[in-house]
Order: sequence, then structure tokens, then C-alpha cells
Amino acid sequence: MLNLFLAVVRRDLMLALRQKSDIIQTLFFFAVVITLVPLGVGAEQNLLRTMAPGVVWVAALLAALLSLPRIFALDHADGTLEQMVISAEPLTIIVLAKVFAHWLTTGVPITVFTALFGVMFDLPLDQCVVLMVSLLLGTPVLSLVGAIGAALTLGLRAGSVLTSLLVLPLYIPVLIFGAGATVQVAISVSPTAYLMVTAALSLLALAAAPFAIAASLRISIQ
Repeated sequence: MLNLFLAVVRRDLMLALRQKSDIIQTLFFFAVVITLVPLGVGAEQNLLRTMAPGVVWVAALLAALLSLPRIFALDHADGTLEQMVISAEPLTIIVLAKVFAHWLTTGVPITVFTALFGVMFDLPLDQCVVLMVSLLLGTPVLSLVGAIGAALTLGLRAGSVLTSLLVLPLYIPVLIFGAGATVQVAISVSPTAYLMVTAALSLLALAAAPFAIAASLRISIQ
């Protein structure tokens, strides 16, 4: 199973690197959403510091939504996904590997880029570090839960819109606790509890989402 997992991850990463425009588009959207906020609300330092965690998390959420169709769309278009569904290999392992590859090309770059935007919002170092840690712990939820919606709406004409409607309510808990961890640091309170809840949400999604994704793909293929 480990060899299968690594093979699918390697394949999806190679495909993602061949289509760098998708990754760049996601990061560009993430950057644009964040940079527009100071232009809209002004450059008042304290206000920007207060807003920064929520703005970064909302931008990460929207960027993740933008990238969800590419998890399964290409494989569905060329028939590879159907072969994966009907193969003797465990579909849950395959979809978990595909989601992991998506997180590596979306969640990890977003987390790294957050350091630059922390400087732009003039966040203290401790708040910036906690914000990055919360994203690293919470972005797997965006990929795992989002993949369920992407699988359910696979092949539909308005799939992207339906995916957003399906997964946005499920993103709310990780958004609250992920952004809240940095807020706790700003008021001199330990963010450990918020980070632990964020990590717990990722573990819960990791345990349940692969089975839901596999079932959704079988429904969509049929």
C-alpha cells in the first residue's frame, strides 16, 4: 500500500509541475486577496494586525476552493480516474495520495508565502509563526474536505459553484480555530488549545474523508 501511495503522489506531483500555471494561479489569487485588504481598509497598523489572521485564513480558504477541480478533473477527462475506481487497488489509498499531492502543491506553498504577508501586515514574529503553524495544521482539512465536494460534483457543468456551496460550511470550524490561534497570541494567551483543536480537525478529516471521497467518486463515475 505504501508503494501505491508513493507512486500516486509522485505521479500527481509530476503532473502538477508540468502544469505550473495552476499552482501559480492559486498562489497569485491568494496574494491578490491579501494585498487588496490594506488598500480597502487603510494602512492603520493596529487594524491591520488585528485583521491579519482572519484575512490570511479566508484567502487560503478561497485559494483552496479555486484549486479543488484539478484534483480529479484531468484524470476524469482522460479516463484514468475510471480505471482507478474499477482497479483492484484500494481506492481510499489512491484518493488519499491524490489529496496529499494537492496539499503539497497548495497548502504548503500557501503556508510558506504567509511569512511574507506577515511582514506586510507588520505581525510580530511570534504571531507570524503561530499563523504559519495553524495553516500547516489546518490546510489538510481544506484539501480533504474539499476533495469530497470535488468528487461529488465531478463532471457537472456548474461543478465549481456546487463544490463551494457544499464545502464552505464545513470549512467554518477550521477557519475559526486556525485564525483564533494567532489572535490568542496577540492577547498574550497560549494558542495551544486552538492549535490542538485545529490538528484534531485535520486528524478527523484524515480518518473519515478518504472513505467519503472514494464513495463519492463511485457515485460520480456511475
